[in-house]
Amino acid sequence: MQKAEEATYAEFERLKRDLIEPSLSRHDGRLIKTTGDGALVEFASPLSATRCALELQDHLAAGSSPLKLRIGLNLGDVIVGQDGDIYGDGINIAVRLEGIADPGGILISDKVYAEVEGKLDAGFDDRGEQQLKNISKPIRAYAVRAGAHGALTEGLSAAPPLPDKAAIAIAVLPFENMSGDPEQEYFADGMVEEITTALSRFKWLFVIARNSSFTFKGKAVDIKEVGRRLGVRYILQGSVRKAAGKVRITGQLIDAVTGAHIWADTFERDLTDVFALQDEVTLAVVSAIEPKILQTEVALSARRRPENLTAYDFFLRAIQQSFPVTREGLAEAIRLARRALELDPGGRAASLASVFHLNNVVFGYSTDPKFELKEAVRLSHLALRIDDGDPSTLAGASLISAYVVRDSESALEMADRAVALNPNSFNAWSCRGWVYRAAGLPQEAVRCFERGIRMSPIDPTMFAGMGMALVELRRFDEAIVAGKKAQRLNPSHSYAYLCRASAFAHLGRDAEAREAAARLLEVNPTFRISGWIALSGQSNAQLVTDGLRKAGLPE
Repeated sequence: MQKAEEATYAEFERLKRDLIEPSLSRHDGRLIKTTGDGALVEFASPLSATRCALELQDHLAAGSSPLKLRIGLNLGDVIVGQDGDIYGDGINIAVRLEGIADPGGILISDKVYAEVEGKLDAGFDDRGEQQLKNISKPIRAYAVRAGAHGALTEGLSAAPPLPDKAAIAIAVLPFENMSGDPEQEYFADGMVEEITTALSRFKWLFVIARNSSFTFKGKAVDIKEVGRRLGVRYILQGSVRKAAGKVRITGQLIDAVTGAHIWADTFERDLTDVFALQDEVTLAVVSAIEPKILQTEVALSARRRPENLTAYDFFLRAIQQSFPVTREGLAEAIRLARRALELDPGGRAASLASVFHLNNVVFGYSTDPKFELKEAVRLSHLALRIDDGDPSTLAGASLISAYVVRDSESALEMADRAVALNPNSFNAWSCRGWVYRAAGLPQEAVRCFERGIRMSPIDPTMFAGMGMALVELRRFDEAIVAGKKAQRLNPSHSYAYLCRASAFAHLGRDAEAREAAARLLEVNPTFRISGWIALSGQSNAQLVTDGLRKAGLPE
């Protein structure tokens, strides 16, 4: 028994050193104390705490450690002792939640749930009210179900559309009315109509028409059979329950071939403005399942044998190689995207390749920037000739127009069209933010980035872009925070350090400005202010540029 306990303690110490402490550092967590095989940690925000918990459990689930951690999270006031320890009911609730969490699970209080729901790639199971030991009132608890947190959302543009509609078909089945009130059928049907319409705005998705999906209304269905009959791989189904002025909507995305659940979540809202509610839930559902489908398609492609690869497979593998951004990964992504274009000259790989060439220059990886920028323009024009009505193609082309061609009017027009055609695309909002920043309109750029981050809160490039726009608005402290978030999400993202170096310099925090500048040169040794001006336009980035000079970056 003693040997087993010693082995457990030794394994926990190893995990603390190799996994827990580095993760705490990434998420602004402070280790207060350890208690045998447990630990007490304080975080700056519930979101940081939950992200850290998800990261830890994901690593443990994928690794070989025999230990299964339980994690309990709560938000509340604490008392700080002279020894630095913390006390109070807020701590006690977290400890009690940890005690009843599933092995390998995360259990959060309702206060934490209210802060993080809708902001994470994760689902939540309502465990109801829990009577915790030595806590006077019951606490409502939620179990967190991890999603796939891989940030497939980097570079100046997020992933463009996939090229093969037939391969990516989805049906939205009628949502079940759980209220027992026939009058609520209209709301459930309206919810399906809104989601179907929103999904159809993504040109890479083939969405089955409502009249076909509604032939299954009121029937017990076998998902695999529905998939075969409708000719789709993905099925979204859900339910609506109304009670006491509130409505609870559940949704789940299922692979109709394997029967596997890809995504599931629950949304509970006040039923005051029906149309606003439908819009809000539609945005949440669509922005969650769109990247899930992409991730599933990438995983499926990775399993195919090299001799059987199609243009579609090369396209998917190019996306996979481009995140996170590295010199080698981006070079391979360009090769794969160009191979996809060779196999299918009329496909959408042209848009993907054009943005990859631009990013190769932006991140300082290119050995021939002049050639790559010419290629970016050529491929962007080709993509527009193939389909100038595709929102993602327009979004990518707007970047090329803004940063390479330097045609601000055309760039703004294409960026505006992209979000008008698909307001549920974080990619479109991200590109529009970069375009408006380049045009010298930082206030609108910030609004775009905020909108995009609501849909994809793990995108370092949007945080970096927001940081630069905030510098132009003289909101230097906020710019530093945005840059820090970008840095946490991708420590190799040069623009994360760029906006921080400039902001620190403007605040007179010279040592921190020089440190950020040094980190920028570590990840991008070729960075020069003259190159920054050539790409970004000094007239519309004057404050950022002035800050870079003050930080001591080379001309």
